[in-house]
Amino acid sequence: MTEVADRFTTGFDADIVEAWIADDPDEQTATTLSNILTSAKAGDEAALADLEDRFAGPLAFGTAGLRGEIAAGPNRMNRAVVIRAAAGLSRFLLNTVGEGFTVVIGCDARYKSSDFAADTAAVVTAAGGTAIQLPDQLPTPLLAFALSHLQADAGVMVTASHNPPADNGYKVYLGQRPLLAIESDTGAAEAGAGAQIVSPADALIAEQIGEVESVASVPRAESGWEHLDETIVETYLARIDALGVRSSADLTIVHTSLHGVGASVAEAALARTGFTNVHPVPSQQAPDPDFPTVAFPNPEEAGALDESYALAKEVGAELIIANDPDADRFSAAIPDASLAAGYRQLSGDEVGLLLGEDIATRLAEGTHHSKREDTASPVFANSIVSSRGLVAAAASHGFTATNTLTGFKWISRVPDLIFGYEEALGYCVDPSAVRDKDGISTAVTFAALASRLKESGSSIDAELDRIRNRDGYFATAPLSFRLDDVTRIAAAMSKLRENPPVTLAGSPVTEVHDLSQGYEGLPPTDGILLLSEANSRVIVRPSGTEPKLKCYLEVVADPEGLAAAAAADQRAVAAAGLRVSTASASAALKPALNERLKSISTELKAFFGL
Repeated sequence: MTEVADRFTTGFDADIVEAWIADDPDEQTATTLSNILTSAKAGDEAALADLEDRFAGPLAFGTAGLRGEIAAGPNRMNRAVVIRAAAGLSRFLLNTVGEGFTVVIGCDARYKSSDFAADTAAVVTAAGGTAIQLPDQLPTPLLAFALSHLQADAGVMVTASHNPPADNGYKVYLGQRPLLAIESDTGAAEAGAGAQIVSPADALIAEQIGEVESVASVPRAESGWEHLDETIVETYLARIDALGVRSSADLTIVHTSLHGVGASVAEAALARTGFTNVHPVPSQQAPDPDFPTVAFPNPEEAGALDESYALAKEVGAELIIANDPDADRFSAAIPDASLAAGYRQLSGDEVGLLLGEDIATRLAEGTHHSKREDTASPVFANSIVSSRGLVAAAASHGFTATNTLTGFKWISRVPDLIFGYEEALGYCVDPSAVRDKDGISTAVTFAALASRLKESGSSIDAELDRIRNRDGYFATAPLSFRLDDVTRIAAAMSKLRENPPVTLAGSPVTEVHDLSQGYEGLPPTDGILLLSEANSRVIVRPSGTEPKLKCYLEVVADPEGLAAAAAADQRAVAAAGLRVSTASASAALKPALNERLKSISTELKAFFGL
């Protein structure tokens, strides 16, 4: 069979487009491409430019699998591209595991998700594998759980997570058998079993995808794959129940799934662990691929929690829980009367610190579900761009914490991992069951922490203050530059490497580390780390998924500085003739730390000229 080309090699070529159309199994995308081609042939420059983009090359398959706009052509997400990807994955598994390999498949509620999942099952079955399809519209953590629980060789989750409505994606995980076949380090293969793919697996799968001649050449079964029922959901919920975290004081909670697929599972998980006073945001509870009430379906984005705040005020909520559309991320907001919304969203680093402290405390006390003796040396981990506060908290309990490259594909494969997080709202509280971020088990764990604090007369803010008084205050802030011209991102990184800033908020820069050369045992990655004499830190790197230059800022106050700030604050209050029982060290020092973060942000904007 003649190979169907997936790109233009010497400019616009109508024959390549026509061959792709003829090979497209989806009448809708084939018709769309035919109409664009007709316009391009008639001299429509916009149509011509559109085709050149769609045929610039195949949608890149990497450590995030596939992700892109749902549309026709090789550089988009569509059935033709997914069938080729499924064929490449199947060939990789045949080469590493042999016939009878197993693939568990899940999907969210985005447009085409169900079709892409069914196509994958059909390809895997025809290739001699066993395809196990989850019920439609379930969270990503359930796919990761099912992969490990069923001891499958691979997992495919059709989702674009928190991307815009027009997108979809294809996330690939590997089990132990294929990893043992390609990894020279047995320990690394075992630690990575159940996690998202990394090198060399991504390149090996991409190579097999590239050898697929056409969609027509890929056999697809009409039936024969297994359909799991809701029992898998019950098994997942039972695992969360077994974590032993539950309500210890009545807590009024508002929950939003941002029109995603997490609502029913998250609400069931909270209910069976004793949280009965849970109020879903009605307008965002049902899955809706258009995400109509939010500009961007990501809890990190401004305005995403506005409807949650409104409901929380109405019911007097003590905690707001938010999941992104595929429920692998978690965010929390707590009451704050000083803000117009009445609630303050915690940063990813604050949640990571609170969860890390909670897990370390329970592990040391022997009340954690994974008893200390079960793991010789439990390890805490976070991405290098996340706060250094977790390292300090773990050390206070006698535990080890380590940094990884950005992304849960790295965090989740840390050997002996007991807890891992990244500042972008990703948390793994049960790595032995879900070797990925899990917004649902995290929601239950965090709600249990808030409940215990309430029972003891404390609060989330008071707990943060307690930790900071012991370990220091690590204040963080993000800074991003969106640049449509990606060459400007490379130019900015070159400028930073050649002539880095000499001060950060007035403090001399004492260390500059080019992360592309490796750093403290980490593999090379494109990034620069700056450290000042005052222990302020900046990491700059290009985004791996968007046309952005991302900067991660952190400033630190040691415990002595916190105590001094609290004492000065108390003296000022007393001098004004007021009486207070205690002074919060965090509150006293927060304005000064925020000012340092603001200063560094201003300096970086001026440095890059952006």
